[in-house]
Amino acid sequence: MSEITQIRAAVTRAKGAPFELEEAQIRAPKDDEVLVKIVATGMCHTDMIVRDQYYPVPLPAVLGHEGSGVITAVGPLVKDLQVGDHVVLTFGYCTHCKPCNHGHATYCQEFYPRNFSGVGTDGETAIQDANGKPLHDHFFAQSSFATYALSLESNAIKVSKDAKLELLGPLGCGIQTGAGAVINSLKVTPGSSFVSYGSGAVGLSSVMTARVAGATTIIATDVVESRLELAKELGATHVINSKDEDVVERVKEITGGGADFALESTGRPAVLRQGIDALGLMGTIGVVGAPALGTDATFDVNDVLLGGKSIRGIVEGDSTPKTFIPQLVELFNQGRFPFDKLVKFYEFGDINQAAEDSEKGITLKPIIKIGEL
Repeated sequence: MSEITQIRAAVTRAKGAPFELEEAQIRAPKDDEVLVKIVATGMCHTDMIVRDQYYPVPLPAVLGHEGSGVITAVGPLVKDLQVGDHVVLTFGYCTHCKPCNHGHATYCQEFYPRNFSGVGTDGETAIQDANGKPLHDHFFAQSSFATYALSLESNAIKVSKDAKLELLGPLGCGIQTGAGAVINSLKVTPGSSFVSYGSGAVGLSSVMTARVAGATTIIATDVVESRLELAKELGATHVINSKDEDVVERVKEITGGGADFALESTGRPAVLRQGIDALGLMGTIGVVGAPALGTDATFDVNDVLLGGKSIRGIVEGDSTPKTFIPQLVELFNQGRFPFDKLVKFYEFGDINQAAEDSEKGITLKPIIKIGEL
């Protein structure tokens, strides 16, 4: 294979600027890297907050971190993957630090530089624009808003060739986060109560998974009625429109004193406070919503202390992707995890429309169709 592959990439060149489709080139894989022809990439809230520089990833950059595609080349140190494998791309991690060695790759000591630094572990970019100038890449160890992406073998998850590859990209981040928070982090139990604060893609993924886990009181909150209607279809036993009702009071009423488990996915400190206040005795709330760096939140110390409440930060659903993503695919195939009801497909040229629709709440989970199988 040629050392250089010509690609088309959606480039973010300035803070808040629209994505620009550009011709570019990407180098061949080395060491334990794989080159993936991207079929489709989900669009996530994190793509937008990086575009808007809430997280200071250097620009210009190629974003995208929910890619799915087919391996077209492998580096010399790749052991288990091969050309032709279908893969879902997920977050990067080092594989050798203390958290990684203990099965907690989502808390890798190198998580931030491997996913947000804009360069690879060698300090270099792999993509150049049409003028030969570097484009920051390796976003979530992939930068999959492009026709081809480089990934490490460790974060390229092989999936069955029978699965709908164009649908699977969001399992690498957003869907994995909501589902994993319920199963891996909170460990929601049969017969328990669970509240999702926010009914976007992450929140609704948690609703579906709470039903799989056996929770019998599942509450979804939001301000958009269409999302609440979908939540009921996906497993919510109760819904609360926070524009119309006192959320804390209503949750306590429904649960008979407070929720056993909850997940906050909006990134709004006021909503997190509601979630903490509405926990029952020894209840636990997971935090996955990402506000701007440095954002503070408050809670009543004695309420948390005397109630034995827990507040738990969660990254990527505490997932071990190599096992968890295939499990989610199997749940989908069985009809028990219908995350396809969250998505809407967009052509690559319509990527800015996808971003606008996502930010306006029109589309829960955009998936950008980039290439063919």
